[in-house]
Amino acid sequence: MTTAPTAPGRPERPLPVPVAATRREEGRVLPQLLWRLAPGSRVCSTAVFGGGIGERRWVLNAQVPAGYRRTDPAAHLAQIAGAAGLRGPGAGLMTAADVSRATEAHDDGVHAVVTTGLGVRTWAASPAPGAPGAPPAGTVNIVVSLPAPLADAALVNAVATATEAKVQALLDAGLDCSGTPSDAVAVIVPALAPGRTAEPFAGPRSRWGAPLARAVHAAVLAGAAADRADGKSAPGRNVPPARAAQAHPGRPSER
Repeated sequence: MTTAPTAPGRPERPLPVPVAATRREEGRVLPQLLWRLAPGSRVCSTAVFGGGIGERRWVLNAQVPAGYRRTDPAAHLAQIAGAAGLRGPGAGLMTAADVSRATEAHDDGVHAVVTTGLGVRTWAASPAPGAPGAPPAGTVNIVVSLPAPLADAALVNAVATATEAKVQALLDAGLDCSGTPSDAVAVIVPALAPGRTAEPFAGPRSRWGAPLARAVHAAVLAGAAADRADGKSAPGRNVPPARAAQAHPGRPSER
């Protein structure tokens, strides 16, 4: 795992550390990262398996082959988790990016780990119609751990802050996209200790949102640079199609 240069920081309590592992599937050896979480840990995630908000015992980021064509990713992740001996509720992410080349960054007690695959890039507000089913595998997967408990609204806000930081990093890397169609985020926080109050905010200028944004930005920027160095994503700054289209011109007060 590659560590991006960021402020080291000291967490209030130990953060979950990802463990690298491999599995054999259809004659291939595929890497994966596993976070085993302390009792009561909560996760807010867009993961295809175990997404949403709630207590989780583990988070898994599993690599799948390029050109992945299965249409049941949640069931597939359940199989991978079972084969790894994982029990209880968890969150499972998958990617066609090389998980063994994940990038990480620390900032003021926050730890971000990112796997970056940008072969299938897109703008979020593209005029192209959406399609049913799982999107093509590519994927920027972000798993970020915080040392402080967050309220539900702050957990959702943390996912938004991580996404904003990802887009900022991709633009800073000179790429013509806001991400891929299958990007995912998981935010891990500890259980709320007796006598403590959960943090109510996680926007980019909040106590924990600010270091979260910086850590995610640094890890995504490092991952995008590595992806470009491998020739998988060409540089460029195309104007987003939706912006060029000007579908709804005028100020809000004029509509």
